[in-house]
Amino acid sequence: MLQVNTKQKTGKSKMKKNKDKEFDKYELYINSVQSPETDVKFLRRVYKELRDKKPETMREDFCGTFALSCEWVKLKKDHKAIGVDLDEEPISYGKEHYFSQLTDEQKGRVEILTANVLDPKLPKADIVQAQNFSYFIFKKREELRDYYKNALKGLKSDGIFVVDCFGGSQCFEPNEEETEHKGYSYFWDQDSFDPVTNEAQFYIHFKRKGEKKREKVFSYDWRMWSIPEVREIMLEAGFKDTAVYWEGTDEDGEGDGEFTRVTKGEDCESWVAYIVGLK
Repeated sequence: MLQVNTKQKTGKSKMKKNKDKEFDKYELYINSVQSPETDVKFLRRVYKELRDKKPETMREDFCGTFALSCEWVKLKKDHKAIGVDLDEEPISYGKEHYFSQLTDEQKGRVEILTANVLDPKLPKADIVQAQNFSYFIFKKREELRDYYKNALKGLKSDGIFVVDCFGGSQCFEPNEEETEHKGYSYFWDQDSFDPVTNEAQFYIHFKRKGEKKREKVFSYDWRMWSIPEVREIMLEAGFKDTAVYWEGTDEDGEGDGEFTRVTKGEDCESWVAYIVGLK
């Protein structure tokens, strides 16, 4: 299943050379799933396309290790980042591995909050974004609408709200896909799908070379939201308009990591897209 790992194709993260080092689930995750250097450039480009000016402040909801926030402040000297997450473990990891690599000046432009994304008092930003389908944890329409309302409240004038989404016919049945990386394999496992509720259970497994497969390193109990539903709920929450950015394909028919604004998509077994809400 290609949805979760297609976006990282152009990322530059590299595994450390020490094969005997302690198992590091967050390092494996970012190398398999994320591409912060690419993502922050995409966010900046989309804002400039839609608003005809440059953004400064980005808020990363469900920030986890907040690698994206760190890359945002590295991209431009006037960039400021705010990360929001309830889980102390990934935040602590991010402080040790990503925040620590910033200059003192860059560190002064990053604010990390151990808080709920539904908190109405969160700081405002030009861009509020939720990556890696994290808002799929909201299973009821009213819950998702409440989150979108709070995201809208957290936007400055001319702000944009950016979320990613995935789907396709392959998402309607259990399946598992292995992707090989240098020194390890990444497994994206859809364990179940309920067509009555659109709820699905996903897992991420890893297998390092010469070791046994580590099962269920990450677990996701989600509702599968569609692009039309997300756009409709954004409008219900008060956004003035929405836009969809669809991923292109390479010569092998796989995702190429390049996203362009579209009005129509493609009938694919698996796809990834971004949905943008305009304040």
